[in-house]
Amino acid sequence: MIELLTANTPNGKKISIMLEEIKFNYKLTKININKDEQFKPEFKKISPFSKTPVIIDHETKTSLFETGAILIYLAEKSGKFYNKDQRTTINQWLFGQVAYVGPMLGQHHQFHYYNPGKSTFGENRYFKISERIYRELDERLAQTKFLAGDDYTIADIATFPWIARHEWHDIGLKKYKNLVKWYLEISNRKAVQTGYDLLKKGELIPKV
Repeated sequence: MIELLTANTPNGKKISIMLEEIKFNYKLTKININKDEQFKPEFKKISPFSKTPVIIDHETKTSLFETGAILIYLAEKSGKFYNKDQRTTINQWLFGQVAYVGPMLGQHHQFHYYNPGKSTFGENRYFKISERIYRELDERLAQTKFLAGDDYTIADIATFPWIARHEWHDIGLKKYKNLVKWYLEISNRKAVQTGYDLLKKGELIPKV
């Protein structure tokens, strides 16, 4: 049994989607970041930076933090979405997401969505970076069906929930035809639809 400890965030949805894709039984333990539950000592023991998500594999008594590490662990454990002959490419796009795409879009959320009007510099900076991310992903997907090539991998699973917040970004997803095609392809996967509804309250994937 895998226990997923998380808030309902893009990072949390990466892992619930992966768990649905590989058909592992899992238990969700909600961490309420609005009440600072991520800073409790018992959570900090398994997440040194007080970040969600975390998983506990109760079968092996293993806990993991950081979504890239979690996705690789689950991919290796299940033997899915992490082909050995593609791993060099998969790792680049996976780590590009965890180090660049996610953090930059996250900053865009902070300035543009949550705190508009508080920092013109911050809003402009992260809007431009986010717009560039859309363009860069679109350019990549003009060359390949999925981020690491012809196969759907953990790199796509990591990136999808962040692009699913496109309504917050106000960049205009429709302008990026290759990114749209990728987004719709993944949106139609049953496991993605189920995993995106992390809290099981009927949350739907945003339309283009």
